[in-house]
Amino acid sequence: MEKEKRLSELGVGEAAVVRELRASGGMRRRFLDIGVIEGTRIYCIGQSPFGDPRAYLIRGKVVAVRARDAKSIVVLQ
Repeated sequence: MEKEKRLSELGVGEAAVVRELRASGGMRRRFLDIGVIEGTRIYCIGQSPFGDPRAYLIRGKVVAVRARDAKSIVVLQ
Protein backbone atom coordinates (compact mmCIF):
# COMPACT_ATOMS: atom_id res chain seq x y z
CA MET A 1 0.00 0.00 0.00
CA GLU A 2 1.30 3.45 -0.91
CA LYS A 3 1.94 5.94 1.87
CA GLU A 4 0.46 9.45 1.75
CA LYS A 5 2.89 12.26 2.50
CA ARG A 6 3.68 15.84 1.55
CA LEU A 7 5.98 16.78 -1.31
CA SER A 8 8.22 18.54 1.23
CA GLU A 9 8.94 15.14 2.83
CA LEU A 10 10.51 13.63 -0.32
CA GLY A 11 14.24 13.13 -0.18
CA VAL A 12 16.63 13.74 -3.04
CA GLY A 13 16.37 10.86 -5.50
CA GLU A 14 12.80 9.95 -4.50
CA ALA A 15 9.68 10.19 -6.65
CA ALA A 16 5.97 10.36 -5.90
CA VAL A 17 2.62 10.93 -7.60
CA VAL A 18 0.41 13.93 -6.82
CA ARG A 19 -2.78 12.97 -5.00
CA GLU A 20 -4.12 16.41 -4.06
CA LEU A 21 -3.18 20.08 -4.38
CA ARG A 22 -4.12 22.05 -1.25
CA ALA A 23 -2.50 25.37 -2.19
CA SER A 24 -4.61 28.47 -2.70
CA GLY A 25 -4.39 31.81 -4.48
CA GLY A 26 -1.37 32.62 -6.59
CA MET A 27 0.60 29.58 -5.49
CA ARG A 28 -2.21 27.27 -6.58
CA ARG A 29 -2.29 28.98 -9.98
CA ARG A 30 1.50 28.61 -10.32
CA PHE A 31 1.37 24.90 -9.51
CA LEU A 32 -1.50 24.34 -11.95
CA ASP A 33 0.35 26.27 -14.67
CA ILE A 34 3.38 23.96 -14.39
CA GLY A 35 1.20 20.85 -14.42
CA VAL A 36 0.94 19.87 -10.76
CA ILE A 37 -2.36 18.02 -10.94
CA GLU A 38 -3.59 14.68 -9.63
CA GLY A 39 -1.60 11.85 -11.19
CA THR A 40 1.51 13.89 -12.04
CA ARG A 41 4.77 12.13 -11.19
CA ILE A 42 7.32 14.37 -9.44
CA TYR A 43 10.99 13.60 -8.82
CA CYS A 44 13.12 15.37 -6.21
CA ILE A 45 16.44 15.86 -7.98
CA GLY A 46 18.39 18.20 -5.69
CA GLN A 47 18.40 20.80 -2.98
CA SER A 48 20.21 24.00 -2.11
CA PRO A 49 23.15 23.81 0.32
CA PHE A 50 20.88 24.73 3.25
CA GLY A 51 18.13 22.31 2.16
CA ASP A 52 15.53 24.83 1.00
CA PRO A 53 14.41 25.19 -1.75
CA ARG A 54 14.53 21.79 -3.41
CA ALA A 55 14.61 21.11 -7.14
CA TYR A 56 11.85 18.93 -8.58
CA LEU A 57 11.45 17.46 -12.05
CA ILE A 58 7.83 18.08 -13.06
CA ARG A 59 6.64 17.17 -16.57
CA GLY A 60 10.13 17.57 -18.02
CA LYS A 61 10.89 20.88 -16.30
CA VAL A 62 13.09 21.53 -13.28
CA VAL A 63 11.30 23.73 -10.74
CA ALA A 64 12.58 25.05 -7.40
CA VAL A 65 9.94 24.89 -4.67
CA ARG A 66 10.26 26.14 -1.09
CA ALA A 67 9.39 23.66 1.68
CA ARG A 68 6.49 25.81 2.93
CA ASP A 69 4.91 25.66 -0.54
CA ALA A 70 5.70 21.97 -1.07
CA LYS A 71 3.73 21.16 2.10
CA SER A 72 0.52 22.03 0.22
CA ILE A 73 1.00 19.11 -2.19
CA VAL A 74 -0.16 15.69 -1.00
CA VAL A 75 1.62 12.83 -2.77
CA LEU A 76 1.60 9.04 -2.77
CA GLN A 77 4.94 7.31 -2.70
